[in-house]
Amino acid sequence: MMEFALLASGSKGNSFVLRDGTGVIMIDCGTTKKYLFSSLEKIHVSKNEIDALLITHDHSDHISQIRHFGDLPVYSPVEIDGIDCFHVTPMHPFFIETMKITPLALSHDAPSTVGYVIEDGIEKLVYITDTGYVNQNYIPYLKDADYIVLESNHDVSMLMATRRPQFLKYRIYSDQGHLCNEDCAEVLKQIISPKTKMIILAHISEEANTREKALETSRALLLDECRERMNEKLVLAAAGQHEMIRKGFEDEEMDPGSVSCFIGMERHSDLFHC
Repeated sequence: MMEFALLASGSKGNSFVLRDGTGVIMIDCGTTKKYLFSSLEKIHVSKNEIDALLITHDHSDHISQIRHFGDLPVYSPVEIDGIDCFHVTPMHPFFIETMKITPLALSHDAPSTVGYVIEDGIEKLVYITDTGYVNQNYIPYLKDADYIVLESNHDVSMLMATRRPQFLKYRIYSDQGHLCNEDCAEVLKQIISPKTKMIILAHISEEANTREKALETSRALLLDECRERMNEKLVLAAAGQHEMIRKGFEDEEMDPGSVSCFIGMERHSDLFHC
């Protein structure tokens, strides 16, 4: 069974750790050194226990601490200065212990950005952030995941009302930018199934979104259009920049963070834990 912890998510840093019965992997190593290593300590994972580091792309909020992990096997879609990497290619799976890892090409303003689908023969996890859209050809590969980490970066109205330069607003809104709340919800609508136990809305903008807006957009659409194929105990959580969301790791079975709701058929409500 999979255990995982989203350590950090957003423009100030990103990192995710997953463990199954045979191995431990980290996806991205952004954020500060102090925060990253203190978070690993909280889940009782040392650097020496990590079997591999997977990189999604080379923006600094995803690789800022890579020098501290350069002695590990590093899997990346792009070359990284000073780091020996195993090159990953979209739709060409590779294995780390019992985990089958399939990279998926994403659309972002960084060369060769990827997301990952991770399967261990028992459970399946989807990890997708930093993309302007999700290729419809990938939907069959994303369906029936037990756990989904998906970007819900911005509210379009809030983005356009910010004082950011127009070119930056366009970049974020474009197909090479980030998923808005509505587009995230539409992807979730296509891929959730009764197997889906937890969804984490990730990479939420601190200026052009709120966790509550992201949560409500997906919650409303899923309840309206997907109720008949929804796990009765599905947890939908909205990730804070430096708030850990985890399942397992010798603590509570599921810790969905401070902004979350239960939206399964028996427990759906307007309840937000704030």
